[in-house]
Amino acid sequence: MLIAAAVFSLMDMAMKLLSAHYPAMQVAALRALVSLPLVGAYVVWRGAHRTLLQIRWPMHLLRAVLGIAMLALFAYGLKTLSLAEAYTIFFIAPALITALSVVFLKERVNRGQWIAVAVGMGGVLVALRPSGTGFFTMGGLAVLCAATFYAVAAISARILSRTDRSEHMVLWLMVMMAIGATALALPGWLPLRAEDTLLLCALAVTGFVGQLAITEAFGSGEASKVAPFEYSALAWGVGLDWLLWQVLPDHYTMLGAAIIIASGIYLIRHEDTHAGAEHP
Repeated sequence: MLIAAAVFSLMDMAMKLLSAHYPAMQVAALRALVSLPLVGAYVVWRGAHRTLLQIRWPMHLLRAVLGIAMLALFAYGLKTLSLAEAYTIFFIAPALITALSVVFLKERVNRGQWIAVAVGMGGVLVALRPSGTGFFTMGGLAVLCAATFYAVAAISARILSRTDRSEHMVLWLMVMMAIGATALALPGWLPLRAEDTLLLCALAVTGFVGQLAITEAFGSGEASKVAPFEYSALAWGVGLDWLLWQVLPDHYTMLGAAIIIASGIYLIRHEDTHAGAEHP
């Protein structure tokens, strides 16, 4: 999980750099397109290609729509937010998953968990600035919406994992996102710059390696013990922000992050299962 958090942070760094030159939807399309060859090779290596069409198509289509919206909104948010700010807001996802599991999965949530959800939401408001000026920034709202789509995608992944192989879930998500996001991005598609070749290669490798690492983490360890290490991404975000953009998070961001992470760890410790979804 520590490796996954580090590699995904590098992937998000590449997305932030690309989002400075390309529309958010195009960045989302590129994220899926560059990953396809590696994901396809992995599926073949695992022998999952033999049953590739034996899937629940409606659920996969739903995940693709959610994934496109999530990536596009996250890429848009990265245009104006630092990595640390974006991660802080996105960390509300475990609380959203807990709340949504009551509606969609009919899971029981006790009073302590509901309090943790409310505390986490309060942490987001702190990170988005109590004055209100931060809350109404488009970047902050975009990442908050991305976290919401991620949570819904995680719930759908829980349902889908009961019948479909994880390899099929990853591959079809990438295929459908590549097709859908590319189609939506085409009207405003900008020619790729030669100097971005290394960034695109990094985007492909980090996205693929990170997905393998997070899958291995949850496959070989208890979710309640593994998941909290996902929050180490904040340290990577702060470090990359400083190295590349000479930006450090302010006290509102750090306080909000502390509140959200505390509530998230509480919720994760009380989860019997973990909702797996494609990382942004």
